[in-house]
Formats: sequence, structure tokens, C-alpha cells
Amino acid sequence: MFLELIGTIFAGVALAGIVMVINKLTGGRLPRWSAPVAAGIGMIGMTINSEYSWFDRTRDTLPDGLIIIQEVESRALYRPWTYAMPFVDRFAAIDTLSVRTNDQVPEQRLVELYFFGRWAPVSKLPVAVDCDKNQRANLADGAEFGDNGQLLNADWVTGSTNDPIIEATCGV
Repeated sequence: MFLELIGTIFAGVALAGIVMVINKLTGGRLPRWSAPVAAGIGMIGMTINSEYSWFDRTRDTLPDGLIIIQEVESRALYRPWTYAMPFVDRFAAIDTLSVRTNDQVPEQRLVELYFFGRWAPVSKLPVAVDCDKNQRANLADGAEFGDNGQLLNADWVTGSTNDPIIEATCGV
């Protein structure tokens, strides 16, 4: 975030400097307000570019085994251009390398689900998936395991036909 702020300030200074050089070369023919307006345009442009490129930059740095299962696009009234071209500001991914199974309950799998947000720290959630019953359960709610490896006190949710968590976990 701090580096983006510095980049935005430098973009504004650079564009204002270019306008000032052009004004000097043209003998002062540009209006006095042209340099501050150019600085503002440069800063707004840098901010918009940073918003739209965040997802691609973050996706490119994900380690092997982390598969994106859902993207959330942002649209806002105070950014009217996002209605024409929304950008991804949040996404969820699962770690396919962390999928664990138990021989006593082979239909159930445990996986780590990660949530990424533009200005938020990465959060992790353990999830149990029952591939045979098309169900999943959040393990952060106090679920326990029985002696045979069966999940106890789990709040199972039946997934839709295209549930991305179940599809990605059971497809491994």
C-alpha cells in the first residue's frame, strides 16, 4: 500500500513536470492550471491502473498448487467506469497440495481455503469436503474428529451442482 502511494505521487509529479517542460518549450502558452490538472490526471490514472492490475499481479505470484476457485468483481457508484469494466478486488483459492484424506473415511477430504482481498490480509479457513454426498463443512466452528476419523459436530452444507470448493477438492 505504501509503495502504491509513493508510485501515485511520483506519477503526478512526473506528469506535471512533463507539462511544465512543454510549457517552457512553447514559451509559456499553456494555461497556469495545466500542470496541477496534469498531476491530478496522472495520480488518478495511476490509482486506476493499480486497481485493475492488482489481481493479475497477485495471481502471478501464487505458489504452485494454489488454484483460484472464485473471483469477486467490484462495481461502485463513486467509480462509474467500473460498471462498464469491473475489476477483481477479492478472490478465493484452495491449496491442492494440502488436501488430506483419511483411509477410514475416504470420501471426506480436508483442504485449506484462502481468501485474498485488495486491502486485506490473506486469511485461511480449513474446510472438510464430502465428495460422495456433495457437502462441505467449515472447520473453524469447533468441529471435532472421532476415533475413526469421522467428523463430529460439523455443520455440513449441501453444495450446488457447480460448487467450486467441492469441484476443486474432489477433482484432485
